[in-house]
Amino acid sequence: MDLERVQNLTDVSEMQKALEKLNAEEIDVDCELNTLLETQASLEDKMITLHRTLPNLQMLHTDSKQLSSMVSFTSTLAENVSSKVRQLDLAKNRVTSCIQRVEDILDLKYCTDGVQQALQNEDYEKAAGHVHRFRSLDENVLRMSEIASEGSSLDTSFRLLHESEDKLRVIVNTKFDASVHSRDVASIERFFKIFPMLGLYEEGLTKFGKYLAAKLSEDADRNLKLALHGIDPEDGRSSVIFADTITKLFEDIAKIVEIHQPLVETYYGAGRLVILVKILQKECDRQTRKLVEEFRNKRDFDLRVQQVQQSLMFHKQPAIEKPDSKDLDVLLSEIVLLNTRTELYLRFLKRRITGDFELAYQDEEKRNEKSSEVDKFIQSCDTSRLMQELIGNYIMMEEYFMREMVLKAVAMDSLDTGSPTSSMVDDSFYIVKKCVRRAMSSSSVDGVCAMLNHACTILEQDFREVLYTRVRAGFPSGFDLTQAYNMVIQQGKSSDTEKAKAQFISTLNNAEVSCDYCKQLKTNLEDEVSKLYTQCSDQSNAKLESCLSDIGACATRFKDVVEFGFSQMTQSVIKPRIKPQIDIFLSTSHNISEDDYTNFEANDPWVQNFIVSLDNMLGSFKDSLTNNNYEMFVSLVTAEITTQLEKSVQKSAFNRLGGLQFDKELRVLVGYLTSVTTWTIRDKFARLTQMATILNLEKVDELLDYWGPNSGPLTWRLTPSEVRQILGLRIDFRTEEIKRLKL
Repeated sequence: MDLERVQNLTDVSEMQKALEKLNAEEIDVDCELNTLLETQASLEDKMITLHRTLPNLQMLHTDSKQLSSMVSFTSTLAENVSSKVRQLDLAKNRVTSCIQRVEDILDLKYCTDGVQQALQNEDYEKAAGHVHRFRSLDENVLRMSEIASEGSSLDTSFRLLHESEDKLRVIVNTKFDASVHSRDVASIERFFKIFPMLGLYEEGLTKFGKYLAAKLSEDADRNLKLALHGIDPEDGRSSVIFADTITKLFEDIAKIVEIHQPLVETYYGAGRLVILVKILQKECDRQTRKLVEEFRNKRDFDLRVQQVQQSLMFHKQPAIEKPDSKDLDVLLSEIVLLNTRTELYLRFLKRRITGDFELAYQDEEKRNEKSSEVDKFIQSCDTSRLMQELIGNYIMMEEYFMREMVLKAVAMDSLDTGSPTSSMVDDSFYIVKKCVRRAMSSSSVDGVCAMLNHACTILEQDFREVLYTRVRAGFPSGFDLTQAYNMVIQQGKSSDTEKAKAQFISTLNNAEVSCDYCKQLKTNLEDEVSKLYTQCSDQSNAKLESCLSDIGACATRFKDVVEFGFSQMTQSVIKPRIKPQIDIFLSTSHNISEDDYTNFEANDPWVQNFIVSLDNMLGSFKDSLTNNNYEMFVSLVTAEITTQLEKSVQKSAFNRLGGLQFDKELRVLVGYLTSVTTWTIRDKFARLTQMATILNLEKVDELLDYWGPNSGPLTWRLTPSEVRQILGLRIDFRTEEIKRLKL
C-alpha cells in the first residue's frame, strides 16, 4: 500500500481498513520469507555449483570460437576446391563428348563400309548388325560436327546407310517369305532374328506368327479330319473324340509358345510375346469354331437342346419327344470336358503373357493395366465365347437330366427287406452329386453356382414334395404292432393298408436320412471346391460359399417333413395306444391300505402291464425306423406319457401309501424308458417326479425342506398354485395347513 496515502488518512474506518490490508500483506510477506528460508540450503548449493562451472564455461566459450574459425576456414577452402572441381568436371565432360563423337564418326565410317561389304557377301546378320549400330547413333548430333572422315562427308555416309537399311529390309522380307514358301525352318528362324535389328519388331512377330498359325492350321485340319472319319462306336474314346481333338489343338499352341517364348524374349525383348499369342489365338478361334460346329452336327446337339427346351416348357405333356437319358449323360460329360480343357488352355496363355509383362514392366500400375488388357483379350476371344455358349446350353440340359433322373429314381422306388429306407434316397442323392461334381469339373464358376442352385431347387421342391405328399396321406389307422414293418411285399399277398404303412415309415426314414445326406453333400462338395478352385477371385469364392450353404440349408426342409410325419404318427399311433393305458392308471385307486401296498409289490395293477404294452409298440418300430427316428419316436412317446399322466394324477386321490406306490411306479417307468433310448428323458419327467415328491410327504410342512432356499440344486417346475393343488390330492392333508404354507 502507498505510504503517502496512508499518512493522509483522517477517517477512522478507512484507517481500520488500511490496517487490515497491511496486516494481510504482512502475513503474505511472512509466508514468502518462510518459503525462501526453507529453500535457502538448496539455493546456496546451486549457487556453489554454478561458481564451480564458471571456469569450464569460459573454456567452452574459447573452444567454440576456435571451432567457428576452423569451420569458416574449411568452408572457404571447400568452396575454392569445388569451383575447381566443377571446372574440371566440365572439361572432362566436353572431352568425353568429343571422344564419343569421334568414336561415333569412326563407327559411322565402319558401318558404312561394313554394311556394303556384308550385303555383297550376303552376310545379312552382319549387315543388320551394322544397321543396328547406325540406328543407335544420334544422327542430329553427328551432323553438327564439321569433321569428315577421310574425305567422305557425313551426308554421304548417312545416305549410304539409309539406302542399305531400306535394301536390307526388302531383302529380309523377301527371303523370309521365300523360306516360308520352301518350308526352310532354319532360314525362317534366321531371318526372324534379323527383324528386330532393323527395328521391325511388330512386322517380324506378325510374319512369324502367321507362319506358325499356318502350320497350326494344317495340323488342326488334319486332326479334325482324322477325328471325323475315325469315329468308331466301339472305341472307348469315341464319346470324347471332340474333346481329345480340341486338346491336341491346345497342346500344339502351348508347345509353340513354350518353344518360341525364349526366342522372342532374347531377340525382341520382354513384353512383346502378346503379339505372337494374339495371332496364334486368332487361328485357334477359327479352328475351335470349326470343331464346335462339327461337334454340334455329329452329336445332334441343336436337336437335343430343342428337345430339352420343349420338355421343360411342356413337361406335363407326355407327347413331347424326350432325349434319351443315357445319350444325354454322355453328351454332357463331353461338353464339360471341352470346357475344362479350354479353361486350362486359357489359364496357360494368361500365365505366360502375364509373366512376360512382369519382366518388361517394373511399374506395378503399368503391369496391372497390362494384366487387365490380357483378361479382356482372353474373355473376348471367340474360343471363350463359344465355350460360354456351350456351358449355357449345358446348364439347361444338366438341370433337365438331373430332374428327369431324380423323378425316374422316385418312380422306380423300391424297398428292400431289412433296409429302413427305400432306393429313391440313395439314387436321388447319387444323381445330384454326380451332376454337381460334373459341373465342378468344367472349371466354370458360374456353371457350378447355377447347378448348385438347380440342385437345391430339385431337392427342396421336387424330391421333398414327393416325401411330403406321402407323409401327408397319414399313417393308416388300425395299426397292428406285430406287422408294423416286418414285411416282404409279396405279389398278391400284402394288403394295401400294410403297403401304406410301410411306405409311410420308409418315407419318414427317407426324409430323416435326406437331412444327413444334405449335410454330407455340402461337406464333400466344399472339399472338392477347395481343391479345384484355388485361384478364384474373392467374389467367385463368395458366390460358391453362398451356393454351398444353400445345399446345407436343404436339411432344414427335410427336417420339417420328419416333424410333420411324427405329428401324424402321434395322432394315429402314439395317442391311441397311450391313452387307454393311462386310463387304467386313472381307474386304479391310490388310496390304498398296507395290505394293498404289499400286494401291489408282487402284482402291480398298472405299470408292469403298461411297460409290456410300451415294449411291444417300441419293439415293433425299432427295426423299421432309423436310429434317429427311433429316438425321436421314443421321445414323442415319452412326451405323450408325461402329458397324459400329469392330467390323470391331477384327477386322482392319494394317501401316504398311494403316494409311495405312485413314486415306485414312476421310477420303474423312467428306468424302462431310459433303457430303450440314448437320449435323456429324465428332464421330461421332472414335473411328475416333483409331483411324486409332494405326494410322498408325511406332513405338509415337510415341503418347506425342499422349497425355496432349501431346494439346493433342484429347480422346481411346478408353480406355487400347482404345488398347493398337488398337496390337495392327499386326502390326509388338511386344507387349512396347505393354505398356511408360505411358498
